Amino acid sequence: MDKKKLDYFKKRLESRQVELRRMVTRTEQDGRTVDEDSAQDIADRAASSYTKEFLFHQSNNDRQLLQMVEVALERLREGAFGECISCGKEINAKRLEAVPWTRHCIECQEKLEQGILEETSH
Repeated sequence: MDKKKLDYFKKRLESRQVELRRMVTRTEQDGRTVDEDSAQDIADRAASSYTKEFLFHQSNNDRQLLQMVEVALERLREGAFGECISCGKEINAKRLEAVPWTRHCIECQEKLEQGILEETSH
């Protein structure tokens, strides 16, 4: 992959990283403020509990995506960005455009989702 394309993906990934960090921080703060009113009736506590659970799941998803973005930036620095971590083939440019933090080519991703391929921690 040429340097211009790598710089483009680096900027996209760094921008997404900043956005996700903000979202994780904001969601954590929102989760802390949900319970501040201690004089709630049972319905209010149930709604509060649901809201906290929702915010927790949202934050967890954002954290996982943030981790994938950070791993993609690491692979970019190491010169391995755009290569499938399973088969080593180059990942299709359209796939990278849609999901720049992807670690697998489309074939390996399909095998992974079918349970044929085992997830690695690269």
